[in-house]
Amino acid sequence: MGPSLKTSFKKTRSIAPLYTSGPVAVTTDGQRIITCIGDQILLTEIASGTEICRFQSDSEDITSLSVTPSSSHLLAFTAANALRVFELPGSNVPINAPIRPIRIIARAHDAPVHVCTTDPTSTYLASGSADGVVKVWDIVKGYITHIFKGHGGIVSALVFSFPHDPSSVLTTPAMKLFTASVDTRIRMFDLSSTMTKGAGGLKPEAVLEGHVSVPRSLDVSDDGKWLISGGRDSVVLVWDLQPASQTDIKGKGKAKQTRPQLVRTVPALERVEAAGLIKTSEGALTFFTGGDKGMVKVWDGRTGKVLYTLGSEGRPVTQDDDEEQRQIVDVIFNADTSSLISVHADQNIMFYSLATQQLTRHLIGFNDEIVDASFLSSPTSTDSHVAFATNSSLIRVYSVSTADARLLAGHSDIVLCLDTSAGGRILASGGKDHTARIWSMKDSLGDWGLACSGICEGHTESIGALALSRQHHTGDSFSGFVFTGSQDRTIKMWELVDIPFTHSVGTPPKQFKSLCTQKAHDKDINTLDVAQNDKLLASGSQDRSAKVFEIVYTTGKSGSRGELKLLGTCKGHKRGVWSVKFSKAERLLATGSGDKTVKLWNLEDFSCVKTFEGHTNSVLRVEFLTNGLQLVSSASDGLVKVWNVQSEECTTTLDNHEDKVWALAVSQDETTVVTGAADSIVTFWEDSTTEEQIEKETKRAELVLKEQDFVNYVALNQFQQAIQLALDMQQPGRLLNLFKTIAASEEAKSGLSLTGNAAVDEVIRTLPGPELVKLLRYVKEWNANAKTSPVAQVVLYAIMKLRDAGMVMKAFGEEVLDSQLSRGFVPGVKGEQLSGSTALKELVEALIPYTERHLARMNRLLQESYMVDYILSEMDDGMVQLEDDESMDVSLI
Repeated sequence: MGPSLKTSFKKTRSIAPLYTSGPVAVTTDGQRIITCIGDQILLTEIASGTEICRFQSDSEDITSLSVTPSSSHLLAFTAANALRVFELPGSNVPINAPIRPIRIIARAHDAPVHVCTTDPTSTYLASGSADGVVKVWDIVKGYITHIFKGHGGIVSALVFSFPHDPSSVLTTPAMKLFTASVDTRIRMFDLSSTMTKGAGGLKPEAVLEGHVSVPRSLDVSDDGKWLISGGRDSVVLVWDLQPASQTDIKGKGKAKQTRPQLVRTVPALERVEAAGLIKTSEGALTFFTGGDKGMVKVWDGRTGKVLYTLGSEGRPVTQDDDEEQRQIVDVIFNADTSSLISVHADQNIMFYSLATQQLTRHLIGFNDEIVDASFLSSPTSTDSHVAFATNSSLIRVYSVSTADARLLAGHSDIVLCLDTSAGGRILASGGKDHTARIWSMKDSLGDWGLACSGICEGHTESIGALALSRQHHTGDSFSGFVFTGSQDRTIKMWELVDIPFTHSVGTPPKQFKSLCTQKAHDKDINTLDVAQNDKLLASGSQDRSAKVFEIVYTTGKSGSRGELKLLGTCKGHKRGVWSVKFSKAERLLATGSGDKTVKLWNLEDFSCVKTFEGHTNSVLRVEFLTNGLQLVSSASDGLVKVWNVQSEECTTTLDNHEDKVWALAVSQDETTVVTGAADSIVTFWEDSTTEEQIEKETKRAELVLKEQDFVNYVALNQFQQAIQLALDMQQPGRLLNLFKTIAASEEAKSGLSLTGNAAVDEVIRTLPGPELVKLLRYVKEWNANAKTSPVAQVVLYAIMKLRDAGMVMKAFGEEVLDSQLSRGFVPGVKGEQLSGSTALKELVEALIPYTERHLARMNRLLQESYMVDYILSEMDDGMVQLEDDESMDVSLI
C-alpha cells in the first residue's frame, strides 16, 4: 500500500511583523513586550513570540509610551498629541479584539510628546513635549498635577526619583522629577513641596550643567543618591544627589543647602542614545550605555571603566547596513529577569543575560520581503531551524520550537537564494555581492547560530540560484559540490572539501575554487536543482526554457574534475521559468513559470507529460510531496496549492498571504511546509490529513447514532427529545418533517395546543437562547417557500405566543455571545458589543414580506372559494329544475 495523499494542512504558527519603529516597553516581570508597527501597538509574549493582543489606534503614529511598574496600565501618546490610557490584560491568552482605551485625552500637549515615564508607585505619569513643557498626570483620575515650563527646547529625557528606605518607617520620602532638554541642561523638580501650589511654570530646585549636547537618558538609583546622564556628546555624567553639607566660610557657620555635584565624567566614545543604572541588591554603582556602535557596554560608575560588552562589533558595514541602521535607539533594564534589552534602528530587539553575559533571545521586528527559505538541522534535531533570505544582506535563522532568531552577517549586499545539504547541516547562500557562502553551526557554548565556513567568488553578476549536492554524508564534515547560477548567464561548479558540520569559533572561512563554468542560458538564471543521485542538474531561466545537464564529477590523486554535459531542453512555457525541482521517486522534472502553470517533464525524452493550471499569477516555487505523488506550488497570487500528480487536480489551497509567495520549504518528513512572502509574513503549515479524517469519521459515527436516536424518539412519540436532537444535529429537513407529522396528528385536530402537541409547546417555551435563534432561522427559510410556509407559520405563531419579545431579544444576545466566544473574543473586553438587535432586525425584516404574501394568497383563495360555492349553488338549482321537467315529461307520456 502506497503513501496516503495529503489533503489538508492547518496553520500552526506565523511570524508576522513585530516592530518597525517607535518606542518599546517591557512589563516588570520581563515576560511581555510592547512594540509599535506604525500606528498599531502590539503586546507580545517574549518566550514564544506569540502576539497576545493589539490596542485600538487613532490612525496616528505612536510617539511615546510607558508601562506602569505594576503592569496594570499602558499609556501612549500619538502624533495627534493625544494621551490614550489602556488596561493591560492580566493573562497571556490571545485576544482577537483590539483593546479599547479606558481614557482618551484629546489634546494632552500642544506639541508632540517624545518622552514619557511613570513613577515607581504607578500613580503618576510625566510627559515632555517638543515645546519644552513637562506635565505630570494622575494616571487613574486623568488630571494634571504639575506643569513645568522653561525648558530650552524639546524635552529629551525624564525620570522620577522616589527613594525608599525600608529601615525608615516614619519618614516620607520626597518625590522628585528630573528632566533634560536640548539646551543640554538637566533640571530637578521637587513634586512634594509644590503639590499644593497648583501654579504653572514652577521653578526647578537645581539646574545641572555639564553636557555640551542633548542628554538622551537619565536614571536615578533606588536610594536617590546617584544620577547618571548620557548624551550625544559621547559622555556619561555621574552626579551625587546627596553630597555632604558644607559650611559657608564667610557666613556665620550656617549650613548651605546641598545641591547635586558632578563626581565623574565617563567618556563613552560613541553617541549615547540610552543609559541607565543596573539596580542590584549589592549596591554597586554599575550602569549601561548603548549608542551608534550597536553594542551595550556595562560600566563601573566609580572607576569609569568598561566591565564587559554585550553584542558584537564584528558585523560588517555594507551598503544597506550602515552605521545609522546598526545603532541602538533604546536599552531597557529588567530587574526581575536580570537582563538588558537593546532596541536597534534596524528593527532588531536583543535580550542579554547579565548573569551569563550572553545573548539569550533575539526578536526580529521586521523581515521585509522574504525571497527564499530553507530548513536546517542541528546536531541533535532534524529541521530544528529555518533560514530566510530577505531584502537584506543578513540571513535570518529562526528556531522552529521557540521562534528565537539569529542574524548571519557576511554578505555585503542583498541575499537572493538559499539551499541546504541533504541532512540539513550545511547552508549555502548567494547574493548580489557576486559571492556564494557556505555556513555551518557554531560550536560556541550557551549560544547558537551559524558561522561562515567557506566563500565562492568568481561570478561577475548577482547569484540568483544555487544548489548543493544531495548525497548524505556521515562523519563530522561535508564534502561535495555546489552549483551557482548568475545573471551573467553562466553556471559554475564549486568543489567543497571537508566543511565541518560544527564550525569552530575563530576559524577563518575557506576559499573554494571553481571546477567548471558553463554558458547555460540566453537570459538570467532563476533556479537550479540537483537530482537525488547527484547525476543530473536542472536549470530554469528567463529565456522560458529549462535545461537538464549531466554532472561529471571525479576525484583522484591529481585533483578533482567537474563538467556539465547538456542532455536536453524542456521547452513549452510562455514566460520565464522561476522554479525547477527533480522528483525523488521517478525520472520527472517539475517546473513553475510566469505563465501561471506548473509543468511535469519526462526526463527520457524531455517532453511535457502534465500541466497544472489554477494559479492566477506567476508560479514562483515548486516542491514534490508524498514520494512524488503530489506537488506543492506557490505563486504571485499569494496562494499555495497542493496538487495530485495523477489527476492533475488541486487537492487543497493554503491562503495566509497577501503578496507574492517567494519562499517555499518542505521539511524532510514532509509534514511541515513553510511559506514566506513579500508581505513579510512567514507561515508554518502542518499536515492535518490524518487528524481531519479521524475527526470526520468520529463526527460521522456520532451522526449515525444521533439519527438512530431521532428515529426512535419519533417512533415513540417523544417529540421533545426529537426536536432538541434535530436542532443539535442542525438538520432542518428532519425538523420540518417532524412538525408536519405533529400537525397531521389527531391531537392537532382537537386544537388544544398551539403546535398540535402539548409536549412540543413546552419544548418551544423552554428552548435555550441559541437553540431558539436557530429554530427561528429555520422558520425564516421555511417561510420563504409556499409549500413549507404553513408549518413555518404554525411554529412562528407558537413562538410568539409562548415567548415574549424581551426573551427573544435576550436569546439573540446569547447567540451573538456564543459566536464571539467561538471566534476567540474574551467576554468583558472593552469595545465588544454583545447586542443581537441587528440580527433580530434582519430576521423580522425577512419574515414580514413573505408572511404578508402568504396572507394575501390565503385571502385570494378565500375569495375564490366563495365564487366556487356560488357556482356550485347555481349549478345545484339548475339541476333540480331539470329533474322536475323530466318528471313532468314522463308523467305526460
